[in-house]
Amino acid sequence: MKQKCKYCDGKGHEIISVERCSECKGTGKSKSVDLMALSEKNLDSFLSEGSSCQRCNGKGEIVSTNKCEYCEGKGTFFYCDKCKTPIFKENVEENLCQNCKSKQSVHFLDDSCTLEEVEVGKLYHGKVNSLPPFGAFIDLNSRIRGLVHTSNIDHPLEENSNVVVLVKEIKQNGNMDLIPKKIETYNKIEVEKTLPLVKSSELEQFIGKHVRVEGEIIQIKQTAGPTIFTVSDEDGLISGAAFVRAGERAYEDILSDMVVSATGEVTERGDELQLEIMSMKKLTGDMRDAVWDRIESAIDKRSAPSETEFLVDSDILEKLRPSMKEVAKVIKKSIIKSRPIILRHHADADGMTAALAIEQAILPLINEIGGSDAEHFFYKRSPSKAPFYEMLDVVRDISFALEDYSRHGQKMPLVVLVDNGSTDEDVPAMKQAKIYDIDMVVVDHHHPDKEVDNYLKAHVNPAHSGGDFGITTGMLCTEIARMINPYVAEDIKHLPAISAVGDRSEAPEARKYIDLVSDKYSLDNLKDIALALDFSAFWLKFSSGKGIVDDIANLGNKKRHNQIVSLYCEQANDMIKSQLDACIPNVKSRELPNGAILNVLDVENFAHKFTFPPPGKTSGEVHDILVKRYGNVPIITIGYGPDFAVIRSKKLKMNIPQLVKELHEEVAGAGVSGGGHLVVGSIKFVEGKRTEVLELLAKKIGETEVES
Repeated sequence: MKQKCKYCDGKGHEIISVERCSECKGTGKSKSVDLMALSEKNLDSFLSEGSSCQRCNGKGEIVSTNKCEYCEGKGTFFYCDKCKTPIFKENVEENLCQNCKSKQSVHFLDDSCTLEEVEVGKLYHGKVNSLPPFGAFIDLNSRIRGLVHTSNIDHPLEENSNVVVLVKEIKQNGNMDLIPKKIETYNKIEVEKTLPLVKSSELEQFIGKHVRVEGEIIQIKQTAGPTIFTVSDEDGLISGAAFVRAGERAYEDILSDMVVSATGEVTERGDELQLEIMSMKKLTGDMRDAVWDRIESAIDKRSAPSETEFLVDSDILEKLRPSMKEVAKVIKKSIIKSRPIILRHHADADGMTAALAIEQAILPLINEIGGSDAEHFFYKRSPSKAPFYEMLDVVRDISFALEDYSRHGQKMPLVVLVDNGSTDEDVPAMKQAKIYDIDMVVVDHHHPDKEVDNYLKAHVNPAHSGGDFGITTGMLCTEIARMINPYVAEDIKHLPAISAVGDRSEAPEARKYIDLVSDKYSLDNLKDIALALDFSAFWLKFSSGKGIVDDIANLGNKKRHNQIVSLYCEQANDMIKSQLDACIPNVKSRELPNGAILNVLDVENFAHKFTFPPPGKTSGEVHDILVKRYGNVPIITIGYGPDFAVIRSKKLKMNIPQLVKELHEEVAGAGVSGGGHLVVGSIKFVEGKRTEVLELLAKKIGETEVES
């Protein structure tokens, strides 16, 4: 292999010194010239440019050099193909240095090799299989075995020991006569069977034939019989079965994320194709890089988001399009590479519709690429009770991911956070996820903090483009889902309208999404669906509610949809009425200095606990009644417990995340945290500081500017 000499940078010499030319004093011009001796051409050159100094050739300096002692002035090295030491091509044969040339070559047969690759008179690496009375059986690989006769054994051999043998004879029946050789040092030559390199998309054309495949290991599953390796190449997935003994792990050195080359026979297993693996090895260096680059380039093209028009006109959405496409691409790329996806969402109507939109888009793709049951291995949807990615969530996600890695050799997952993930409260969990190489993307409309971007592959938030929480996560995720899989557009286009009424959005986009589906869903229908989703989320706790939630959102059985929504709304409204009957008489109200009406409710002592609606929704329902009572007056409602407060407001220019930061700094020892939207949110604190925190909170609200 030829390379530029690193010592002289390919120049063939090294510079000793550089001095100014004493003849021309560094000008590069001659002091005198005989005009009569110049030719016509040189005379013209002299008249236009002057004459060059002959001593320095017009350079103005004298450079002293020595021939490079490493490459002997040639500027290039040839490197030995075996030991990689520098050599001179003209001094050697076959690109080998003298040391390697003098060594004998020992051939190592890959498991794909048959007798066709074995040659009489060559040396081979083998392993002693057994020692019968008449000699020793030697395995050259898992498929080729020869015999060393006792008459040729001149030193002791032990079972399972390595040995170098000379192939003396190959008989017509395939039997081989071998002679053991004592060789301390040798050149190792790896021998593979020449087989066609086939992509996953081409396997069907090679059923019953032996082929070679290259790709990345994305899953390893040990069965009661063979070990199943799932290999991803540029076109898709290849399932390979390797067998040692029943239930025993084959190729223990091969792990997930490795790039490998595997050979075997293509067979049919039911409706699917499988590679019966004969040999498999990890690729390294240039070979690995070439395969990896080929796969990544192809996957990068396949994961490009679809160029869709938004369902409604929106300047904010148009500004968010680049970041939305980036989220879509990261998700789609993970699907193509069979990387597990955990979809985390806030457990309310907005978070659930956002997650359902993404789910409807990705499940068909996951099953298309990984098989009919792939969603059970490569996808999980989990609700988050808090409106942020809390420690309980991340610990559960990491634990499940590590179990899947241990049992199935799966990669660590991509976590998709929707309707949470944008605030400082998410950072502790994100830091923990980063330790375990878990990547994350966020689609959220809570007021964002910059620090979270240090832990994300992509981030969509309307605040990044001049919008606010009125652009709901359900709207954003529905549009992203259409970029991932445009074929689900008709099935999910009603989800943004549900999220809009569920989150009480007053943005112009909310009205447009509601109008978009008004031919099928009235405003009351949408409100009922949103309430039913909130009701189901309360009872589902940490379960995804797959099936029930689909029916509620009208993504499943149409008949059951109407029945379950009607039932849940009846039960939810009864519970809300019961809760309000207990709460409203216990609301305390007073006017603040800015003219706003402050309403406070102790939900710990004057509301039903451990039932629907929970404190957050209870505070919201109380707030809605009080808004109707007071009319167009600025109003704020605080539902508080021992160590928390839920805030709802109208016609006040609130900034709850900023309030939380100020309270944290000004009330020492209270441990204030929280956040949310600008005008809707929650805070937490230590119980002993409740009075001090709430008093300061009320004071700051009284100083807040109200809307005219």
